[in-house]
Amino acid sequence: PQVTKNGQFAHWIHNSILVPTITIISLFVLALLFWVSFRYRKARNPVASKTSHNTLIEVVWTLAPVLILVFISLFSFRLLFAYHDMPSPDLTVKVTGNQWNWAYEYPDQGVAEYISNMLPEDEARARGVPYRLAATEPMVVPVGKTVQLVITASDVIHAVALPAFGLKTDAVPGRINTTWF
Repeated sequence: PQVTKNGQFAHWIHNSILVPTITIISLFVLALLFWVSFRYRKARNPVASKTSHNTLIEVVWTLAPVLILVFISLFSFRLLFAYHDMPSPDLTVKVTGNQWNWAYEYPDQGVAEYISNMLPEDEARARGVPYRLAATEPMVVPVGKTVQLVITASDVIHAVALPAFGLKTDAVPGRINTTWF
């Protein structure tokens, strides 16, 4: 479950806006396919029409997708601006993705970089932590504070994801990405 306002809003947009819109569009296209297949088959229509343009249909199939995208953008732009409108951070954590581990550094607190490796499956289960989410040195942040993540990678592209916060940001070598929660 989402635990942040932005994550909850993103979840709401997905479930209340995107899924119904996609479902309606898919059912409409399916109905059109069946109608065209039945109505314009060779047995019912032995002489093909020579009509090449229908201005009304062309205007509708141009405007309908534009209106759908504008409708979706009203919600998604609000979410996008909310994610990029970071309040003053209480803590900054530099996250560096390495080939087989993550490195964390707390520059504001003077905490030097430390390496966090993934725990083996049996050790993760012994600790009661889901495998692939268990780490030798997990990143620790204060509860209820604004945390800024400064994200990069040293060798290959990685992704920093906090699913319960609705966050996923790429760690790209030579590039600095930031996010917050």
